[in-house]
Amino acid sequence: MKRRTGKNLTGLLRGAVLTAFVLVALFCFFTGVTGVQKGSGEEGRRKLEESIRRTAAACYAVEGIYPPTLEYMEENYGLQVDAERYFVDYRIFASNLMPDITVLEKSGKAGGTDPAGPDGRTADYAP
Repeated sequence: MKRRTGKNLTGLLRGAVLTAFVLVALFCFFTGVTGVQKGSGEEGRRKLEESIRRTAAACYAVEGIYPPTLEYMEENYGLQVDAERYFVDYRIFASNLMPDITVLEKSGKAGGTDPAGPDGRTADYAP
């Protein structure tokens, strides 16, 4: 009988170790996925800002003025902005000066104040 009890304890110990290993592996996996998602969000934000700057510079090269609004770049230069994911602040001071461009990733938290309009962006033009 004692041998049978020893085997049961060994089996329980083995099961506990296996369960702990699986839990640690799952924790590491989900922690890694979260880190990758944060990194890809920052990379997307940076690429969108670069794209807006390049499009504004292309407009200046072709037309001799910087675009007055984001919508102008979307309509005439094919710029695409995911307004649900990013907040874009595009402020132009003069037609011959590079606009101030800020791109922020929106958070999913409710109750925050969003300075953007219903389309998720702002555009100021001060000639």
